[in-house]
Amino acid sequence: VNASQIPRIMSDGSIEIPTPSPTIHVDDGTEGAEEHEYDAITVLLLNITLICCILLGYYIRVNKVYSLPESAASLLVGVVVGGIVRFFARDWTLFVFQPEVFFFVMLPPIIFEAGYSLQRKNFFENIGAICLYAMFGTLISTFIVGYMTYYFAKWGIIRGVDTDSPMEALLFGALISAVDPVATLSIMGSPELQCDQLLYSLVFGESVLNDAIAIVLFKTFLGYYIIDNNDSSHTQQIELIQMLLAFIVTSFLSILVGLALGLLCSYIYKHTRIKNYPHFEMALLFLFCYGCYATAEALELSGIMALFFNGVVLRHYNSYNLSQKANVTAEQIFGTLAVISETLVFLYMGMGVFTGRYTTWSFLFPILSLAFCVIGRAANILPLSFLANQCRRNARRNKITMKMQLVLWFAGLRGAIAFALSENMPGPNRDNYVTTTLFICIFTTCVCGGYTERILTEMGMKAREADVHKHNRDEDDEEYNLIAYSPLAAEIANDISSTVQEGVKGAWSEFDNKHLKPLFGGQIKEEVRRQSFENSEASLPIVNDDYSTGSNDDEGGSGFEMKAMPERHPSQHKRATDATSMQTV
Repeated sequence: VNASQIPRIMSDGSIEIPTPSPTIHVDDGTEGAEEHEYDAITVLLLNITLICCILLGYYIRVNKVYSLPESAASLLVGVVVGGIVRFFARDWTLFVFQPEVFFFVMLPPIIFEAGYSLQRKNFFENIGAICLYAMFGTLISTFIVGYMTYYFAKWGIIRGVDTDSPMEALLFGALISAVDPVATLSIMGSPELQCDQLLYSLVFGESVLNDAIAIVLFKTFLGYYIIDNNDSSHTQQIELIQMLLAFIVTSFLSILVGLALGLLCSYIYKHTRIKNYPHFEMALLFLFCYGCYATAEALELSGIMALFFNGVVLRHYNSYNLSQKANVTAEQIFGTLAVISETLVFLYMGMGVFTGRYTTWSFLFPILSLAFCVIGRAANILPLSFLANQCRRNARRNKITMKMQLVLWFAGLRGAIAFALSENMPGPNRDNYVTTTLFICIFTTCVCGGYTERILTEMGMKAREADVHKHNRDEDDEEYNLIAYSPLAAEIANDISSTVQEGVKGAWSEFDNKHLKPLFGGQIKEEVRRQSFENSEASLPIVNDDYSTGSNDDEGGSGFEMKAMPERHPSQHKRATDATSMQTV
């Protein structure tokens, strides 16, 4: 024994126990090299799997395989890869779904692309119904699923759920209410199906806002979660009111952060010459997007809600401040990142079936939870649709029919956000909730997503060809020709086909044109009208001097004489007529 390691008695009577010398392990480099090689093989396998998923998605699109959505195909590929990894790989670290990687790496491109490519006309025309479904519908679904889960557990039908307090069940109700209809939208957005535009805008609008609201609701409940909650019902009622108020404040502040950073970015682009440096232009736009998400999360707000409205603001104002090259590049890059992120998310969800390392799970809980979700979805879609129809200005033309409501009820798929939130469930019953959520996500994505095309056909939700052409003419901010991108041309087309706006919408348009667009960017409608008028004058045929004025004083005429015009080609008559019509407008 080394003498320096023997305890010694000090003069004050205390015993000093010497700290043993640390053992230094000298690595000869073999272990690190082996680990690096294994990680390289793992990343290569993931890359090959991702390539296969992209090619499979291409095959589905080309051959119109509506019974197997792209997201469902990626999920099933992930299940196969996860099974191989489970039985043959020695380290599963890179194959396990990481919630933080999902929220900070994979999710931001998806949300920003949804806001940046948003069809603003349809979205804001149906904003009332969308907010009803996204906000109040999510609350209704959360409490129905949560309390049904709690009471079924209290009655002894379900096991693995806290029966002392409903807070844990409400957390599950909040996360499982996150609708993620990627599979449904990928089919509804197919041009061959010609899905009803009102239906598509409602499903899309609900999905992008519902996810953000579900996350805010989950975080709010999580802040009040206590495992051994023995408070009285009166105290719980007070806490419930406080939670709802916190939910509303968090949502409002998240939107405010997104709008503020979007306007700040637009102001910088408007009042600098950064468009002359395309690499800096794109880098700054990319960093502002991630910065918006990170800012909201650092303030304990909703990054999804902030980033979505940030994308809407940047598309409305900043797209006019970007160079033509940056406009094309931004739309393509964000779209590509969104596709890769969505594919990776469903791939990892599929692999989670075998790589999750779950210790507890139940057969009955997933089936009953799926039934709870169906009931909660119907309880918010049907009454809220009735309320939305009563409040719509043109209820006859824009009515949400019963068949449309059934499609909306069927389109309530659960996806990656619900699964990621389940990974953050607290308490000893976490694995039970994760396995239940994973089952519901796989079932709704593969089964419900696969039946979407058949449901649309049975319900007659495919738009007529004339309606599709009319919708395409009415779009003011979508489907640009990216090679010859021209915001001015899009604004002119929209201005000619639109009518005079009144009420709140007209007041906002006037305020936007007079105060916001000159400061942050955008095409002002008065300038569009003036340039349209000038262009129409320039396109008029020029009359030759030989056919101009001539004196006719001897005959007591009007002082000039129009001589005979030469015969024109029919196409020239058409151009002159179109130009005259343009000038009249």
